[in-house]
Amino acid sequence: MEKKPEITVFEDGTKIWEAELGSFAVKTYLPKTDLPEDIVNFGFRAPYLMIFEEKRLSKQEAKEFADKNGFSEVASGFAGSVNFFYPLNDGGWEKAPDSFFADILGESRISQYYEDGMAITYDRFAKKMGNPYIRGAVLRTYLYGYGQSADFIAKNYLKTIYGPFLWGPGEVTPAACILQGLSVMPKPERRDVPVVSVGNSDEINEALMESLDDVLIEQVADVPGDYKEFVGNYRRILGDLQEEPDLEKMGMVCEPSYVTVKTAADNRGDDKDTKEHRIGYVAYYNKGIMDGGKKVPLVLCFHGGGDSTFFMASCSGWNLIAAKYGFLLVCVENHLNSTATENMEMLSQLKEKYSIDETKIYASGFSMGGCKSWDMMQEYPKVFAAVAPMDATFEVGCNSYGDPVEGYNQTVLVPTFYAGGEITPLPELPFQAQKCVDRMRYVFKVNQVKKPYEVKLEEKEQWENPIWGVDGDYTYKLVNEERENSVLTLQLFESTNGKCYSVFGCVGNQGHEVRHHTCEQAWKFMSQFKRLPDGTIEGGDMETIKALYK
Repeated sequence: MEKKPEITVFEDGTKIWEAELGSFAVKTYLPKTDLPEDIVNFGFRAPYLMIFEEKRLSKQEAKEFADKNGFSEVASGFAGSVNFFYPLNDGGWEKAPDSFFADILGESRISQYYEDGMAITYDRFAKKMGNPYIRGAVLRTYLYGYGQSADFIAKNYLKTIYGPFLWGPGEVTPAACILQGLSVMPKPERRDVPVVSVGNSDEINEALMESLDDVLIEQVADVPGDYKEFVGNYRRILGDLQEEPDLEKMGMVCEPSYVTVKTAADNRGDDKDTKEHRIGYVAYYNKGIMDGGKKVPLVLCFHGGGDSTFFMASCSGWNLIAAKYGFLLVCVENHLNSTATENMEMLSQLKEKYSIDETKIYASGFSMGGCKSWDMMQEYPKVFAAVAPMDATFEVGCNSYGDPVEGYNQTVLVPTFYAGGEITPLPELPFQAQKCVDRMRYVFKVNQVKKPYEVKLEEKEQWENPIWGVDGDYTYKLVNEERENSVLTLQLFESTNGKCYSVFGCVGNQGHEVRHHTCEQAWKFMSQFKRLPDGTIEGGDMETIKALYK
């Protein structure tokens, strides 16, 4: 969209807007919600509810349809929207192009900036806002069709679909489809497209059951119930259909909230000219874990640039790791709008709210969140028992805004687990960029690694290790069975006192992404350490660290 469309506000406070974008018309309806949507970004977690209208509806008709059929209830539970689509070509659905779905995704985004069901892109380097898009997550596309639009979905989208994914082209096959009132015999071309069949003939239902792995058959649609028990169980990432963990059934709390902090002098984000501002977060923890004042470890987690807490928690698997190992996970929202100092004030408030073991506070992050983790190590090293940055670094001595940090840490030991992808297009590993070489040299210095790190990037063809420059004192290869050809190779380095405070990992067949398998190995390492009240580190016995990965 070149500009924001006009917003219609109904008497009950709900909103809707419409636009015509290339091959399709869209209406986005926004039911009311009680969630803190203005400070916590639910976009990556909210279902992208895509209703293919049998006939083009008015705004009022679209609102009534969403409210009556339960789509509004589902959207409200995630601070999301209900989106209606209709083809603009002559002949309606019968003549609509099979690229219709991909065309919609080309006009859809998730961003740190959003309002009224629109995602607003932002060029952080040019410091310029971009165009608005339909706000919707491509990994959670749920298509609903009835009559002719159901026929169109059955003909065109029960198969592998390619189009624009999160950071470029990729597979965008729908996560699930609801098909009501079909008049054509479906012929799915792949089995892993979950389908809810509503009011269809026995013959059609038999065809669906024979050709698909997951089919729910109903005579009358129950959208909220179907979402909770069936449709919402799925997400699809680059073609891989995954089950969405039901945290509530697992006995886990997912708690969106925020704190208010004083704006620091080095803030370069959206709130830099304010006296105070809010920092949103989502806390994950097992129910009852802090009963009776029991102290638990804390992991502060920072998402990548352009995504959000919910994306980081779910796609990295940190929430499931917290459930498995019993710690408090706090994913910080839009952390590029907050400084390390402000995050320390946030931490103080978290300590008042939750029962946190102050000797077991850790930090991790992906991409720009990895840079924020490095920043924590540089500015507040005595707070953290260990850090696990992933897939990125800024220049040593700079914060996540790229600004120099006065008096940054050069002497306080901080156990560090770092990992990056071997085929990433961005500089993550020493063989790719000088700043990565400098960062590894920095860790060697701070953590007093015994082996010297004197490699030069221009001599990488002669390095003893083609990725890191030097081999670790011990090397372990861990196979990620959930990903094809994915091996995490860990280099363990011994410090001058004989302990292990530094682990560097590279992931085969991984681009710029963060994976559950790697994060779990990071937790195994970090959890071995405590930051004692006198500021010293406890843990790091080399044999104990080696045993984690044998």
